[in-house]
Amino acid sequence: MTARARVKILNHKLAGSRHYLLTLEAPVSIRRARPGQFVQIRVSDTSEPLLRRPFSIHRVKGNAFEVLYEVVGRASEILSQSRAGECLDVIGPLGNGFPGPGPAARIILVGGGMGVAPLVFLAEKFAVKNKEVMVLLGARDKSGILCERDFSRLKNSVRIATDNGSRGFKGRVSGLLESVLESGTDSGELAIYACGPRPMLREVARLSRESNVTSWLSLEEHMACGLGVCLGCVVDTVDGYKRVCKEGPVFEASRLIWEKRRLKGED
Repeated sequence: MTARARVKILNHKLAGSRHYLLTLEAPVSIRRARPGQFVQIRVSDTSEPLLRRPFSIHRVKGNAFEVLYEVVGRASEILSQSRAGECLDVIGPLGNGFPGPGPAARIILVGGGMGVAPLVFLAEKFAVKNKEVMVLLGARDKSGILCERDFSRLKNSVRIATDNGSRGFKGRVSGLLESVLESGTDSGELAIYACGPRPMLREVARLSRESNVTSWLSLEEHMACGLGVCLGCVVDTVDGYKRVCKEGPVFEASRLIWEKRRLKGED
């Protein structure tokens, strides 16, 4: 059930150099949210910016929910200036979340940069089911690694990748995933859940295909309405074009088409 509500900010704190953790009152609809779903937030009561912005649900805790975000533009800059006690207009939960794995599946979570945002919520669900989870976190450098303590607190095995080698594996987190899959230590029934930049997800999809492993990818796309009306966030799949905000944001990797298809009439 999706609902619109004006909710109070309970806490708002810095979580990194340009990252913030926003805690909001959770209406009944969002208390029932699933990992991988998102909300649309109106960051200002004025017409600037005109459109809402989508944010992954970072976790739900009782009567509150959290949003982890990075200041990357005007909208997130405005949001970063909001304070506890103020209210924000929120629509959610939206989209389809991550499905559960098979009963015997071991789990690998892959988060690139801000892609970790929905994965903490997912890891908490797996912890309740006593699932064996390995978490691979990637960033440009060690200062960009997010939520490591949250995952470790759940007794997950956590491995780090940094592009510049300042910590852990030197290279992209997809390269770390490749080394894990090649090591054979995670052979057998396995499921991969990933969120991050599109190039990273494309690599995860390739590795999953080559290793015959099922993977679920949460796509990061620009959204206008977030409700499936404007068709501004469609992606190509083997089942035709799908809306990230409605049929997604989570898709099974093998269903996605990464190369642009030539349409009839195109040269």
